[in-house]
Amino acid sequence: MSDERTIDEGVGGRDLELYRELIENSNDVAAVLDRDGTVTFVSATVERVLGYEPDELVGENAIEYLHRDDREAITEKTESLRADPDEARTVEVRFERADGSWCWLESTMRNRLDHDAIEGILVNSRDITERKERERNQRKLAEEYRALLDTSGDAIFLLDVESVDGDTEFRFVQLSSGYETQTGLTTEEVKGKTPREVFGEERGAELEANYQNCVDRRKPISYQEELSIAEDARFWQTNLAPVVVEGEIVRIVGIARNVTDRVERERELRRKNDRLDEFASVVSHDVRNPLNVAQGRAALLRAEFESDHLEPLARSLDRIESIIEDTLVLAREGAAVGDTEPVSLTDLLGCCWGVVDFEDGSLEIEDDLTVRGDPDRLRHVFENLFHNAAEHAGEDVTVRVGRDGPRTIYVEDDGRGIPADRRSVIFEPGESSSADGTGFGLSIVKRIAEAHGWTVTATEERTGGARFEFRNVEIR
Repeated sequence: MSDERTIDEGVGGRDLELYRELIENSNDVAAVLDRDGTVTFVSATVERVLGYEPDELVGENAIEYLHRDDREAITEKTESLRADPDEARTVEVRFERADGSWCWLESTMRNRLDHDAIEGILVNSRDITERKERERNQRKLAEEYRALLDTSGDAIFLLDVESVDGDTEFRFVQLSSGYETQTGLTTEEVKGKTPREVFGEERGAELEANYQNCVDRRKPISYQEELSIAEDARFWQTNLAPVVVEGEIVRIVGIARNVTDRVERERELRRKNDRLDEFASVVSHDVRNPLNVAQGRAALLRAEFESDHLEPLARSLDRIESIIEDTLVLAREGAAVGDTEPVSLTDLLGCCWGVVDFEDGSLEIEDDLTVRGDPDRLRHVFENLFHNAAEHAGEDVTVRVGRDGPRTIYVEDDGRGIPADRRSVIFEPGESSSADGTGFGLSIVKRIAEAHGWTVTATEERTGGARFEFRNVEIR
């Protein structure tokens, strides 16, 4: 039984003193207003709730303490109460505290003007400021959710979190337009339903396990899941975030992004890489082992016999070994790049230049650049370009490396350059204008560049030499 009803029943059959005793023990503020709205009585609890001594309010017109925007509503309620004295009226108003701050009161009024002991409007008020603040925050949050759901192209969904017989239950509240477009499901179809009711028992249980994980951890989580809704919508990157109100998780906000194309590309890439690894294994063992035997035998023959055929034989075997090495690099290093890191181009170029056999060549680095990439694979890129410069421009070649724009770097030499009709084919495997070349060097350059997300083109240096430009490079 509420305090308000107890007070009212006490007044109905007892004297005013007993009534006052009851209201003084109430957690609410009880007051009596005369026909003009003047306070004739107020309970002592007013000091704890509003900060006033009771004597400060007695004799005051109550409406003067109400917010101006609420005065009309309270006046209407009071007039209707006089016209229908048997019905109570409840109104929410803002009341000024003794310290000048404002609070929300929920006031229930009863007409007791004809009661001998009261002779006025009985008003029972309780402070609902915290509740109103929660409601305000919830409205604001709901507006933000609504704006997000209405404007975002992402697949966003809201779930209510409820405790039922000790278990957590999840029910869909709303889907964004992006979710509806990508999945074909609508808010009307799923609202109020559990994941099991929408997606079936088995799949729904998996979804609920993820939602429960978010609730248990009490923080955002992210994961990839398979939810086959359509042929082009099977794999999703899902992010969940809990909404906490007064220490309890009441809702989960989820954002799911369709990553089906990416996952299928990654799977195809893994299949290709597996085939390349298989090929590299065959080349590395089944071809290299008999080659090593042949090179050993050729060395023994050269030691025991003199023949004009032995030197070309040794060179041919060495060329086969070079082709094997380049083929293995092409197969293994041209795959997609995983983890990358900032790489000092100056340091990397210095290491690459040191392994190339130049007698009188020179390297000029025009900018101290840092790029993001895999340093081991990038070493193959620049070593092959330096070898290419030495083969075609001579050992006294000058090679320059620098930046040309916000995302472009170049490598150029002062040699004779690359004929325009060959610039489109030099990156193909086996293409070489040198008798000693394997034809794989520039193919390796192109594959590793593409694995980094770069593009490489061959053009002409300003004085006629060869120039290679790498675009879409992340330069720091």
